Amino acid sequence: MNTSEDTASSPAEPSQADLELLNRAISLARSARDRGDHPFGALLLAPDGTMVEAMNTVNTEHDPTGHAETDLVRLSAKKLDAAALAGSTLYTSTEPCAMCTGAIYWAGIGRVVYALSEKDLASIVTQQSGVPTLDLPCRDVLAHGGSNVSVTGPVPLPEATEVHLGFWH
Repeated sequence: MNTSEDTASSPAEPSQADLELLNRAISLARSARDRGDHPFGALLLAPDGTMVEAMNTVNTEHDPTGHAETDLVRLSAKKLDAAALAGSTLYTSTEPCAMCTGAIYWAGIGRVVYALSEKDLASIVTQQSGVPTLDLPCRDVLAHGGSNVSVTGPVPLPEATEVHLGFWH
């Protein structure tokens, strides 16, 4: 079994392009919130420049698995082949949960960049619909797989926190 360092590396600094795409993911999270869904957004950039975007649909679709990243994986897998997914980067407003990380892993996506950490989210949201949050960082999930997925994050962007403020009761 790989160690978390083998499976989920964390480059020290995100690039300017990473920051721009994270800000787009946060904008998608804001749009999800505005329509009544949980404030999470994600996008995938393929090596050929193809971009796929998704937002959380938990409330509007009445689907507890409708997280931004799982929705994005479903949409991306319909548009891109395995080689393109492997060379792609998934950008997300918040660290992927265990379910979303599993979907990213099984899709074979090669890189994840996220803004708000799961720990910081948990300090804002202790429960979702009466269910306590999972305290399981994406790197820990990926450490138990056999494929390398590069992880960059958390990237401290105040907007990633702000989109959650006042939403969770």
